[in-house]
Amino acid sequence: MLRETPLHAVHRAASAKMVDFGGWDMPVSYGSQIEEHHAVRRDAGMFDVSHMLPADLRGTDVRDFLRYALANDVGKLTVPGKALYSCLLRHDGGVLDDLIAYFLSEDWFRLVVNAATAEKDIAWLTTLAAERASALAIAPRRDLAMIAVQGPNARERVWQVLPGSRAVSEPLKPFMAAEFGEYFIARTGYTGEDGFEVMLPATLAAGFWHTLTAAGVRPCGLGARDTLRLEAGMNLYGQDMTEAENPLESGLAWTVDTKAPRDFVGRSAIATPPKRQLVGILLLDKGGVLRSHQKVHSASGEGEITSGTFSPTLSQSIGFARVPVGVNAGDQVEVEIRDKRLAARVVKPPFVRQGKSLV
Repeated sequence: MLRETPLHAVHRAASAKMVDFGGWDMPVSYGSQIEEHHAVRRDAGMFDVSHMLPADLRGTDVRDFLRYALANDVGKLTVPGKALYSCLLRHDGGVLDDLIAYFLSEDWFRLVVNAATAEKDIAWLTTLAAERASALAIAPRRDLAMIAVQGPNARERVWQVLPGSRAVSEPLKPFMAAEFGEYFIARTGYTGEDGFEVMLPATLAAGFWHTLTAAGVRPCGLGARDTLRLEAGMNLYGQDMTEAENPLESGLAWTVDTKAPRDFVGRSAIATPPKRQLVGILLLDKGGVLRSHQKVHSASGEGEITSGTFSPTLSQSIGFARVPVGVNAGDQVEVEIRDKRLAARVVKPPFVRQGKSLV
């Protein structure tokens, strides 16, 4: 039986095309995936991301615990509402998940983890806390829904439907959040556009969704979310990073903080320089689309596409590939697509930022 978000009935009523996504019945599109993509790049679109799990960690030593549990250092978070992106690692350096950690007070942090790994993440954090005898409680928040409103006009639309919210959320810089009554408004997202991810009681989700729709925010599904995040150079867990790779092999070295004098799970395992790296790939030849698991041939050896799609913004196929170290931006490579080798160029992600090509 697939799990359902608080907005499931809303999606069904809108005749959304539904798919199994990590055990959840989720909308992949409401009609035209490309139109949904362009709505986010040009105006405002929204996504039901309630399948993701917020979890509140409370306790007197929650900061010290997370400095050990996460590869990025929450010690940098000193202003309430500030957040950072981090990987959750195994002791051997493999990536269990990627997540966002919000600092709310000295005894309260909120994590937002991926849907498919949520139970595994909570179990892992619980085990680590027990091993360290940490004085903290971990509370999954399935009572909350989460709606991402993204695009150049997204913030204005949220302010329009939540009177009074502008005063607390307009000053927010990226990766900051603020509470507004029962709403938790974070200036974060997975599209490369400005906007908010709004957490709110599940009982209020349908009303908020309908109000946003009436204000001109377009409902968007997982299909557009994937093309948007890939254009924006953002990894997808389970494809661009897995337990089989460490963050240095997945283009995520910037999320690992080794400057601070602290031990963290996986630190010793990632001390050795990687032999593989994640790069962007831009397909040059016509006649194919980049897809996961296609072979990549380079002068430094073989690699593999981890994510690929047709970019609606660029009208060209783009992707990520894990290739040997030594392959550099600007190099030409070949990708095997339907038994043909097509020319492609290595680029440094992101491909698109705020609707403009970077490649």
